[in-house]
Amino acid sequence: MSRARDRTEDFKDAVRHTCHSLGYDEAKLASVMASFIIHKPWQRSPFSKAALKTLESIGELEQFLLKHRKDYTDLHRTTEQERDSIEHEVSSFIKTCQEQIDVLKNSINEEESSKGWLGTASAKSNADTIAHKHGVVLILSERLHSVSAQFDQLRAVRFQDAINRAIPRRKLNRVTKKESAETTNLGDMELKEPDQLHSEPLRVQQQLLDDETRALQVELTSLLDTVQETETRMVEMSALNHLVSTHVLQQAQQIEHLYVQAVEATMNVELGNKELSQAIQRNNSSRTFLLLFLFVLTFSVLFLDWYS
Repeated sequence: MSRARDRTEDFKDAVRHTCHSLGYDEAKLASVMASFIIHKPWQRSPFSKAALKTLESIGELEQFLLKHRKDYTDLHRTTEQERDSIEHEVSSFIKTCQEQIDVLKNSINEEESSKGWLGTASAKSNADTIAHKHGVVLILSERLHSVSAQFDQLRAVRFQDAINRAIPRRKLNRVTKKESAETTNLGDMELKEPDQLHSEPLRVQQQLLDDETRALQVELTSLLDTVQETETRMVEMSALNHLVSTHVLQQAQQIEHLYVQAVEATMNVELGNKELSQAIQRNNSSRTFLLLFLFVLTFSVLFLDWYS
């Protein structure tokens, strides 16, 4: 068995000979020879740079959630204002990442509409590139949806804790209201018994204080009901947001499936066009052969008739 031979030096000699024949100077020849040793770094496309930047942003968002998870859910570590600040920052992060993903989608749509990749056989590589970009956008959307789902779970835990704190407080206010009503009734009975010891102005003042207390209790109860209703609606909105995100992800997967089917249909159309072209060529050749056969047959009959 023959041993393999290194032909690198022969290739370099051929390159030198070609450069000399093209009139390259020594500096240009040296740069060409150096390119065999030190390759130029691969330049990423603007789409790849934007996709990597978006992926880094999503990774930073995930690290931020892991860092402040306990601060957001534990009531004794931070205040309500600090938790609201964390929620606002995470929402801004998610909005920014979603805008970056939308920019990538718009760039793909512009590339599709400008280059006209459907129906042309010369743009097969462009169709593969666009399919790859759609896959990148889908992966980024799934990653962002996963991080958003984690934050929705944390927010649901926070709102549930707020509702659990509000329900005992409401029961306590009702008990306090009943006790104050009983105390008022007892006070009225005591006021009716020693009429000689209390004057009329004191009774009127006590009645005014009782009315103000009842009005304040009613107002606080209504405010508590409003807060509890708002918290319940926020929990429902969070659940609906998570549901909408899930449906959007499913639609993205369906769109990706439709896109793959469209690419396959385009390839089938191209193959069909080739088959039709080949069928037309066969039809033309068979027609030519038939005409030639009829001509030869007619000439042969005439020749035989003349010969006989």
